[in-house]
Amino acid sequence: MEPMTRQPIFCVRAVPVYGDLILAPMDGYSDLPFRALCAEFGAAMAYTEFVSVDSLSRRSEPDPITARKLQFDPRESPKVIQIYGHDEDRLVETAQRLQDAGPDIIDLNLGCYVRKIAERGAGSGMLRDPAKIARVFARLTRALRVPVTAKIRLGWDERTRNYLEVARILEENGASLIAVHARTKAQGYTGVVDWNAIAEIKRAVKIPVLGNGDVKTVADIARIKAQTGCDGVMIGRAAIGNPWIFARTDRAHIAPAERIALMRRHLARHLEFYGAPNGLVLFRKHAYRYVQFGHGAAALRHALMLCDDVRAFERLLDEYARGLEKNNAPANAL
Repeated sequence: MEPMTRQPIFCVRAVPVYGDLILAPMDGYSDLPFRALCAEFGAAMAYTEFVSVDSLSRRSEPDPITARKLQFDPRESPKVIQIYGHDEDRLVETAQRLQDAGPDIIDLNLGCYVRKIAERGAGSGMLRDPAKIARVFARLTRALRVPVTAKIRLGWDERTRNYLEVARILEENGASLIAVHARTKAQGYTGVVDWNAIAEIKRAVKIPVLGNGDVKTVADIARIKAQTGCDGVMIGRAAIGNPWIFARTDRAHIAPAERIALMRRHLARHLEFYGAPNGLVLFRKHAYRYVQFGHGAAALRHALMLCDDVRAFERLLDEYARGLEKNNAPANAL
């Protein structure tokens, strides 16, 4: 009897994706160490931090920070680079050059709400010009040999919720997947998320659609899939300090000792990737999210955020772990 062949959940053109939980692109967070950790827990696909085409198009070689963003773990599959920019020629030329970095997919950020990016016409600023989106995607999909995808929001603001128009334009001009954060640019991360809009997009297009926005628990994963029919669920902020969500386990069910052990592993990867002391400094924002609940957590967070010595950092974790063990702390104590 022949062994069963694993089937992909969906495909990005010809690129198979073997799960339905995706790590969102997050500037300053979705670096190689964090992506690799989330993949261990079941993230089926992860995007790089977004990369400015302006920073790349003016250089023969990327600066060290950008070069790190373009590195992948050999086990990552599929590999997705996310780019952003407002100049059409630079977007196309840079995307062509980035193919040499070995991505399986190139994604264009149409969702960043940060003022200095959006108001220059990049990120969610492109949502105000659907004709430009059509031109850019038509050019990208003709010029690139890898699939091109997009991450969008619902529009610039409540008066200009043009997500259906944008989704159809993307599909008509060759996009192979659309990830939808179900808020407008004006909302940022505030206000009510509109999962019904994701459902509308899913009904309007034939390419895969990822649902994103306020997925914080395992129950939320099931709810957004049932409500929208999306092909996969993109998880961002809720994954920081909580990669267990990709194993469909809520962090409240993870024992404190296991959480501390994972923090140590994550820190070790940061130090290996960035070196010291940068690895520790950049890890502190992750540590803040690992340590959320329970007696003494606030004091520990404060101490970790100020710590600039690896040994001292590890001693703080040791002392806290001993205190939890001594007091027989419950699972949600960290």
